[in-house]
Amino acid sequence: MATVAGVAVEPGHWIGGERAASGAVFTDVSPIDERPIAEIARGGPAEVDAAVAAARRAFPAWARTDRDERARLLHAIADGVEKRTEELAQVETADNGALIRSHRRGVMPRVAHNFRFFADRLLGLGHDDFDTRGHANHVGWDPAGVCALITPWNAPLMLATWKIAPALAAGNTVVLKPAEWTPLTACLLAGIAAEAGLPDGVFNVVQGYGAEVGGPLTAHPDVRRISFTGSVPTARAIAAAAAPNLTPLSLELGGKSPLLVFADADLDLAVDLAVEQYDNAGQVCLAGTRLLVESSVADEFTARFVEKASGLRQGDPRDESTDVGPLIHRRHLERVDGFVRRAEEAGARALIGGGPNGELGGLYYRPTLFTGAPGGAEILTEEVFGPVLTLQTFDTEEQAVAMANGTRFGLAATLATGDPERARRVTGRLVAGTVWVNCFFVRDLRAPFGGSRQSGVGREGGDWSFDFYCDLKNTVTAPWAR
Repeated sequence: MATVAGVAVEPGHWIGGERAASGAVFTDVSPIDERPIAEIARGGPAEVDAAVAAARRAFPAWARTDRDERARLLHAIADGVEKRTEELAQVETADNGALIRSHRRGVMPRVAHNFRFFADRLLGLGHDDFDTRGHANHVGWDPAGVCALITPWNAPLMLATWKIAPALAAGNTVVLKPAEWTPLTACLLAGIAAEAGLPDGVFNVVQGYGAEVGGPLTAHPDVRRISFTGSVPTARAIAAAAAPNLTPLSLELGGKSPLLVFADADLDLAVDLAVEQYDNAGQVCLAGTRLLVESSVADEFTARFVEKASGLRQGDPRDESTDVGPLIHRRHLERVDGFVRRAEEAGARALIGGGPNGELGGLYYRPTLFTGAPGGAEILTEEVFGPVLTLQTFDTEEQAVAMANGTRFGLAATLATGDPERARRVTGRLVAGTVWVNCFFVRDLRAPFGGSRQSGVGREGGDWSFDFYCDLKNTVTAPWAR
């Protein structure tokens, strides 16, 4: 048992409705001060096999459970999350360093909403029957089986439940592999699900490293679906592991998203949107890290941006007044700083930031804005995943679109303009799974979510989630003899 932020956390696996230990452990470190906060069970192939076997045993009964009962249990889990919102917020802030105010006000309420939304969506799931030459067609959604869900560290519980909720609602059983840098709220969720009455084996958690848990899990012949959020290199390894079994994949990967600011935009709004990209210390896959600004307003935009961004308060994420917290891990800080150093060597100039926050020490990295990066530079094309933005200018709409689409990614894009016709033209040409016009990070669970190009494969959200987590079946019936 570990105590984190005053909350008791059982740091074992959750397999078949029971806590399970391993012969080895790994140390979970808080990014706030780089101090150890828990010793976590370190799983491997044996634990993966046990969890998949438990999920497979539980699948037939859960798949036969009627929709009303599955929905009731998901709502009960949401009730449990809401009762423990403060505990979950405190533990997740300690574990991943994101702002406590964000966890309280947005993230944990969204966790509960994930369960409620897919519970309710399940009850309305259906397709109108249709006729083919007197034959009746009926489309059904059959549960697929055991689902392997592998989730990232930047929003651990929210992104995990974005996958868990529809998978369970569809009648599947789940084996979750949380990120090893942020394992704790998955431990708490297992207890919440059990208290809600979820049958043993329906939801399982195996903690551990990617090669030791993720590898055997994604290669397991009894896994019927794999959903992963993370990096492109890891996605390639998962795809290779899944290929021999032809296991269907849903991959939500990296981004290098543009934020386009046209001269007709509300500049106050545009600056607000741009500064918002430092949310979660820039550790957001959807962040519009490439600021593309029309030349005629670039100087004014830049001056306003620098003034506003320089006023952000960086510090302890447990303080409600903090705007920017730490990076997740020492290795990640070194990675981010490597991008910054190479950008400077290539000729880019930092208008603000440009290195770790020496006053705070630890994993705190100053919000950074680069200008002058040469075309094709690494800082303009590769995902940094930290508080590092670049600013480039354009002169024409055609040039803006070409620059926006000029990477191998296509996850999201943000557009600031005062012209509805321009918005329609430009959004129609942007390569992205999500485009925001004069707003950012407005997410409705009814909408499809995913990326184009190397930002992902497939879409989840709304009925698209059920399409992925189910085997769709069309039954064609001839007219009955009278």
